[in-house]
Amino acid sequence: MSESVGPLLQKPQSIRALRAAIAAGNTRATDLAEGYYARIERFNPQINAYLALTREQAMEQAAKVDAQASQGDPLPSLAGIPIGVKDVLTMRGAPATAGSRILEGYLPPYDSTAVQRLRAAGAVLLGKLNCDEFAMGSSNENSAYGPVRNPVDLERVPGGSSGGSAAAVAADLAVATLGTDTGGSIRQPASFCGVVGVLPTYGRVSRYGLIAFASSLDRVGPFAASVQDAAEVLAVLAGHDLLDATSAMRPVEDYAAATVQEVKGLRIGIPEEYFGEGLDPEVRAAVEAGIDALRAQGCEMRRIRLKHTQYAIPVYYLVATAEASANLARFDGVRFGHRSKSATNLASMYRLSREEGFGAEVKRRILLGTYALSAGYYDAYYRKAQQVRRILAEEFQAAFAEVDAIVAPTAPTAAFRLGEKSDDPLAMYLADIYTVTASLAGICGLSVPCGATSTGLPVGLQVLGPHFGESAIFRVAAGVERAMNGA
Repeated sequence: MSESVGPLLQKPQSIRALRAAIAAGNTRATDLAEGYYARIERFNPQINAYLALTREQAMEQAAKVDAQASQGDPLPSLAGIPIGVKDVLTMRGAPATAGSRILEGYLPPYDSTAVQRLRAAGAVLLGKLNCDEFAMGSSNENSAYGPVRNPVDLERVPGGSSGGSAAAVAADLAVATLGTDTGGSIRQPASFCGVVGVLPTYGRVSRYGLIAFASSLDRVGPFAASVQDAAEVLAVLAGHDLLDATSAMRPVEDYAAATVQEVKGLRIGIPEEYFGEGLDPEVRAAVEAGIDALRAQGCEMRRIRLKHTQYAIPVYYLVATAEASANLARFDGVRFGHRSKSATNLASMYRLSREEGFGAEVKRRILLGTYALSAGYYDAYYRKAQQVRRILAEEFQAAFAEVDAIVAPTAPTAAFRLGEKSDDPLAMYLADIYTVTASLAGICGLSVPCGATSTGLPVGLQVLGPHFGESAIFRVAAGVERAMNGA
């Protein structure tokens, strides 16, 4: 590594502090953006978090914010805040590769709703962030454009699939970022990189403009350095969207207000199934320290059972791969993206374009999903998986009738070394063993730092809440954060 990791681990100023400084004229949004681009130029070659930068449009937006501030106009909630966007979300003026060769060169003509809402809130969008190909992976080693490295230890993975988004916040290459979570792709990298990552309730944030992996599971959410910052970004993203039929018509709560509420009196569930075999002892110790901190603040801790948790991984890898098989059929070399130059007829163009364009993990999941949906196997595999998925969701509903939130480890280990699990897909899939249940159930969750291992690797505590219980999870997470920061 060309530099020590010390300069990489710089915590950004809070969104509120930066916005206030810009409004008061003490900081210029253009200077802030230039500072972030200078930092990206210095450190991105080591981390590989950014795939493309959008300097021209970012500086135009920053200049508009400065003009508003100089005239004394009221500033929107994210005015001048530098934010990065995972490369599975469309953004005008920037490539959208989804980390895949098959979409190399694709320039979408429209913004995803999440990006559009960030723009409307005054955010300065720095560029597009690296990720596992089509968001399929738990280490960010599946990107066609090279792996992302963890800023805490450059020889370790940042987690996946939103590894670039988590690493960018950890290294202060953005104040906040957008990621997506299908089975843990926000929460697990947040844990590995020592930042906050939020999985909103399914339907809370529009998926319009998200390049689909598994449509009944995919969700868009924020990464930030603090719980309050994450809450403020989610408040901008959340809300009904006419362009997404699955988005919920529910009012958006003041999530940031929840972060300053005390946690005394809250009933917190601790699921036995999340503390069994396979949980690293140092991870367990850090998570239990977080639980003790909540207890010390007056939370009532209750042991609960989520008996069907053991079925979550097989259910997830049937449902997700089946939906991937259907969603990725559109990438055929006809309309956009990679088209094989070796094709001699229509059939060979389809076959060779997909063979050359898709990576090994994507091909593996397409094959698994196609098999699960094929005649004679649909009822035995896909239908059965959906039935068990319903049981998992009902189990959470029953638990939330007794508790306000559930706390558990985000991942069974801290960040593992690059290449350590690349040749063992099952071991890689098990990295999401504590996150896929919430994904299948459609509930909300987040990962908040709760300590570190003896070698300094971050550990995340996962807070899960009921459907549209985001305020509750922000409240609990802020309690953990205050305790960890000694506040």
